[in-house]
Amino acid sequence: MVSAAAKQKVQTIIDENPVAVFSKSHCPHCRATKTTLSDLGAKFYVLELDQTDGGAELQDALTEISGQRTVPNIYISQKHIGGNSDLQAKKSELPALLKAAGAA
Repeated sequence: MVSAAAKQKVQTIIDENPVAVFSKSHCPHCRATKTTLSDLGAKFYVLELDQTDGGAELQDALTEISGQRTVPNIYISQKHIGGNSDLQAKKSELPALLKAAGAA
C-alpha cells in the first residue's frame, strides 16, 4: 500500500514541472533520456529514485499513477510520455512538445 504522502509528492512534482523525469542514477536508459532532453536545451526536473529517501515508495506511487513500474518515467506538460524508448520515438515532436510545455 502506497502512502498518500508518497503519492502526493509524486503528483506535486508532475504538476509543478513542465518536464519531470523519475530516474535512477545507474540506469543507462535514464542517462539516454537526460542526454536527449539536455541536447534539446530542455529545462527539466529529475528525481533520482535511488538517491532519494523513500525512493522505492515513490516508485510504487508512480506505478499507481502511471501504470509504469520502470524508469525513466517521463512526464511532459503533466502528461505521461512513458520511458526512454517512448521519448526517443517522439524525437521529431519533442521540440514542439517542450516549447508548448514552456521547457525549451
